[in-house]
Amino acid sequence: MRASSQAALSAASERWEVSLREAGERGRELGSQLYEVADALAGSGSLRRALTDPGRTGDAKARLVGALFDGKVAPEVVDLLAGMVRSRWSREEDLGLAVEELAAASVLSAAQSRDALLEVEEELFHTERLLASSRELRAALAERDVDPQRRAALLDSLIAAASPETRLLVHRMVTTPWAGSLISALRHVGELAAARRDRLVAGVTAAAPLTQEQEARLGRILEGAYGRSVQINVGVDPAVIGGMRIQVGAEVIDGTTLARLQDARRRFAG
Repeated sequence: MRASSQAALSAASERWEVSLREAGERGRELGSQLYEVADALAGSGSLRRALTDPGRTGDAKARLVGALFDGKVAPEVVDLLAGMVRSRWSREEDLGLAVEELAAASVLSAAQSRDALLEVEEELFHTERLLASSRELRAALAERDVDPQRRAALLDSLIAAASPETRLLVHRMVTTPWAGSLISALRHVGELAAARRDRLVAGVTAAAPLTQEQEARLGRILEGAYGRSVQINVGVDPAVIGGMRIQVGAEVIDGTTLARLQDARRRFAG
């Protein structure tokens, strides 16, 4: 998002956190309602334009929100949306993206209210690794000719024992088109979960499982480098041959033997 939209999202998020703290586990229901609003925005360009038109007053846009959503979603959601449409958005699509982000935050807040946020974070990571390890599963879930609910049911059957928040988040990601891959969407929501615990997420891919001592040492190194607690999620991929690939947000530290071999080949060829 550009600056105006990011500022609008940040302001809305700050206000919404107050409501989420009061909502507790009901945040899961509020998140579901926000997903419904995001769907309405995604499905109607005229609605997006009406709610983000800088030529209309904030009051006029807030009244439109009330006319559309009063009685259909919780009063807190209506108030949130009324505040959001008073803000300036860089692009009309950004409003829907912001609502989607706040929906995920609401579901994660529900898990946090019952001390299950770490559990959800770990379940999202395991789901990500499950997809990364199965090309057939990724292909089946990416098949847009298949009914989204059938695709969701397929993945849901594999995570049936997961928490209700994880299943809701994963169901949403499978049934909703994403600009990137499902794996990147899972990683993003996992990072949102870690951020709620004030931790960074380091995704580590190694040729073999790390020992507890190795993982602890890596954690100390990363915490020293970033000045924050770091949640380490380790995936195993024998194709890397040796070393580790570490990703923290958008930053990638690739020290695998495979990466060094590929670099050597490029240097030799070039």
